[in-house]
Amino acid sequence: MPGDFLLYTAPTPNGHKVSVFLEELKAAYGITYDVEKIDMSKNTQKEPWFIKLNPNGRIPVLVDHKRNDFVIFETAAILVYLQQHYDKDGKFGFNPATDPDHYSEELQWIFFAHGGVGPMQGQANHFNKYAPEAIPYAKKRYTEETKRLYGVLEIRLQDRDYLVGPGRGSYGIADINVIAWIRFHKIAGIESLNEWPRLKDWVERSTSRPAFQAGVAVP
Repeated sequence: MPGDFLLYTAPTPNGHKVSVFLEELKAAYGITYDVEKIDMSKNTQKEPWFIKLNPNGRIPVLVDHKRNDFVIFETAAILVYLQQHYDKDGKFGFNPATDPDHYSEELQWIFFAHGGVGPMQGQANHFNKYAPEAIPYAKKRYTEETKRLYGVLEIRLQDRDYLVGPGRGSYGIADINVIAWIRFHKIAGIESLNEWPRLKDWVERSTSRPAFQAGVAVP
């Protein structure tokens, strides 16, 4: 019997964001999902059938069988969608109608990661490990900007355990959305997180969750 969702994905930070959250929802509510691994080395994500799902030709893509095979792409959009429709107890996010301030903060930190950490660290990863030639300026520019963004998160976490929520905060999609990138800091030329002790503790605390560990093992 097919699962509630079909996830097209690959073992990348963006892919892991969604599989981690699906595993959290699975543990909390019993949702089920199937996985189809996309071979990016063969440009499978650029094939016509995939472009029909996501015109941008990127993973991940989620198909929601419970809602007439509705298709969602872009990782942040997928996380918000899943939280909105399937986190009925609000374990991992906030309701815009009943808690608009925390919901706004949640979006702020999701957008911060989506427009900052992801693109900048993605470039740092590329120029430090995958570029066909060494370009020192590019390595320095993107690694230093990634470090600056880690510093922003360090400031936020000075008196908090998680990015969003009352008191010291609560673990949720805003955390998942950025920690999936920070896990790969060594590829970006950042050997250690010791420069940001609060961030380091936050990453270790979050990634030690069983659902997080299960999610990063997908696909």
